[in-house]
Amino acid sequence: MRWIDIFKYAKYSNPEPPRKVEKTEEEWRQELTPAQFEITRKKGTEPPYRNAYCRSYEPGVYACIGCSELLFDSREKYHAISGWPSFKKAISKSAVKYAFDDSHNMNRIEVLCNVCDSHLGHVFNDGPEPFGVRYCINSESLTKLEKED
Repeated sequence: MRWIDIFKYAKYSNPEPPRKVEKTEEEWRQELTPAQFEITRKKGTEPPYRNAYCRSYEPGVYACIGCSELLFDSREKYHAISGWPSFKKAISKSAVKYAFDDSHNMNRIEVLCNVCDSHLGHVFNDGPEPFGVRYCINSESLTKLEKED
């Protein structure tokens, strides 16, 4: 997906999700660890470099910690020296959705799970070719699954 496409999704309308998961704040608190809740429901950010998947490059797929929707493939992961897991693209067009985020006096595009609205991280236009995008994702928002042959 190109940066202009991501920008249009954030501005106008996101892809239709494959399904929707909705829970109360209390249900989320009961299912998630305090760190996972802070990241996914309160839009927090984990410390750079001190997270589970920053330096992990084993084969597999990454799913949303909140709803198990598949989000990223390890074949699209790369070392961006950002301190967080970085991916070149999402696993599918409908896996994630985008929203403008002007918190902390910055202009960014937030990446959320398109199924349960969990905050995942942000996407930037400084990634590798061919699309030039970098999905900078919090490890706490993901769970890694072994790749099935």
